[in-house]
Amino acid sequence: MQKKDFYYDLPEHLIAQTPIEPRDSARMLVYNRATQSIEDKHFYNVLEYLKSGDVMVVNKTKVLPARIYGTKVDAKTGEATGAKIEFLLHKRQSNTEWETLAGPAKRAKIGDTIYFCDKLTATVKGEAEGGLRNLEFHFEGVFEEILDEIGETPLPHYIKEKLENLARYQTVYASDAAAGSAAAPTAGLHFTPELIQKIKDKGVHFVEILLHVGIGTFRPVKEDDVTKHKMHAEYYEVDTEAANIINAAKKEGRRVVAVGTTSVRTLESVADDKGFVKAQTGETDIYIYPPYQYKAVDALITNFHLPESTLVMLVSALLGREKTLEIYKHAVDNAYRFFSFGDACLFL
Repeated sequence: MQKKDFYYDLPEHLIAQTPIEPRDSARMLVYNRATQSIEDKHFYNVLEYLKSGDVMVVNKTKVLPARIYGTKVDAKTGEATGAKIEFLLHKRQSNTEWETLAGPAKRAKIGDTIYFCDKLTATVKGEAEGGLRNLEFHFEGVFEEILDEIGETPLPHYIKEKLENLARYQTVYASDAAAGSAAAPTAGLHFTPELIQKIKDKGVHFVEILLHVGIGTFRPVKEDDVTKHKMHAEYYEVDTEAANIINAAKKEGRRVVAVGTTSVRTLESVADDKGFVKAQTGETDIYIYPPYQYKAVDALITNFHLPESTLVMLVSALLGREKTLEIYKHAVDNAYRFFSFGDACLFL
């Protein structure tokens, strides 16, 4: 299967640059696999498609201000040289060590000291392909509070406009205790507290799991043969309460509705062949593309994804490649808004 098999034409003006207000007023394309029908709705209409007993699974991760800029310290003088290096925090290795994406990476060599601010410096401890650098940070105080002072929210490259309200790149259920993502789980951006309450009032179980979104979100598929692409591993958590609720639904034939591809990847990583999930923590590099058979997930809420991306492949595994491209053509023809701040899809 070739990368070009997942290509579709997208006019640039359909790439959403700013979020819709209110959150749940975004449009929503609904596709029913049983009837093969497409409906054009709004996200607040999601209530019409949910049933009492459904389990809705969301990713509670919070986006860190993970883009930071430093300068290399001259080993002889102890002074910052002025050559700026950008680092994107990717994966926490310990309380003080992070795997990062550096640019330009050639400026950050093993043993170098990087100055960020008076409260924060780092030592380059390791190098890897693709601009990855392992940094050991040295700081006074609370690392996350320093990040809040000097870091930037790493919006995707296709968003050119400045985001005035950074809270709009967080879900309303993002947990401070679950901070660690380099990008938002964007399907969840459409929810409001009021809509979540209505969903719960309908008898839907609202379950939180965790996957920290890493730099794989920013990495395109480069190989023509999609099977040769390698995913970066990302940290996840599924607790006992969440697993029990999901497994009870699977046992009783009730639907599990995943909100976002990150929730899909987490659930499918911990599911057995019958769709029952195990409470555990770990890292997953699961790569979902046709002809993968879903085990735990019965329905999916997601946004529209980049052409030839692993996320279009993930959707294609659920719907079929040709049907996915047909649905995307409908979205383009009907001027849906695409990508992180764009409109939603509900696949039943």
